[in-house]
Amino acid sequence: MRLGKGRKSPDEMTFLEHLEDLRKRLFYSVLALIAGFVPGWIFSKDIYAVLARPVTRYLPEGTKLAFTSLTAPFMLYIKVAFLGSIFLMSPFVFLQVWYFVAPGLYQKERKYVVPFVLMTTFFFSLGAVFGYFIVFPWACRFFLAIASDFQPVITVDQYFGLALKVLLGIAVVFELPTLVFFLAKMGLVTAGWMVRNFKYAVLVVFIVAAVITPTPDVVTQSIVAVPMLVLYGLSILIALAVGRGKERKRRAGDAGPAG
Repeated sequence: MRLGKGRKSPDEMTFLEHLEDLRKRLFYSVLALIAGFVPGWIFSKDIYAVLARPVTRYLPEGTKLAFTSLTAPFMLYIKVAFLGSIFLMSPFVFLQVWYFVAPGLYQKERKYVVPFVLMTTFFFSLGAVFGYFIVFPWACRFFLAIASDFQPVITVDQYFGLALKVLLGIAVVFELPTLVFFLAKMGLVTAGWMVRNFKYAVLVVFIVAAVITPTPDVVTQSIVAVPMLVLYGLSILIALAVGRGKERKRRAGDAGPAG
């Protein structure tokens, strides 16, 4: 079994060859992120302006975020540029993930490369958009409402750290449907198993929501948890469709020799 010209399948690879393949995929991903850093740095001030909008819109007019060290703005723009690079180069990074975890690219399996990259990129971006437009503005409004009796002095380091946690955390969580699709393809997950463990999934969802969301209130956590449960329901439907497709192929295979 071969992945392609001159490439072995994971079944034929030794442990050291697996490590070498992982090193290569990580190396390519890092190169891609470095390449994406250049346009990220060029537009870092514009990206920062977009990232700061969820909190600055609730601050008194003319109020800006603060910094407490001379190098803080410079380091902030570097971090912002790398964040922009992550989203810009995410399709290439997900492609490297596919090349590493794919069980072996048979001819029939190669068609899944494009769907994998498209699905992971779509749900990753969808999670970030949801966090930016829904979760983060709600959290900023919540904190500033509580602190209405005080003068806000929000540093860029603190704010960006919070934004990074929320946006990337939710973006990663939104990859659940893609993960389930390929786990179902490999026969590791079924729709029935997911339905039977739904109550445990609810518990895990609210724990993850509590970790991701910056506020301790149940409302904000529910804003994150409810879409996650919707994604879990969508994942059940995906696993069901994959399972039925595999069953039809199995029946067709059984009927073929008999015919």
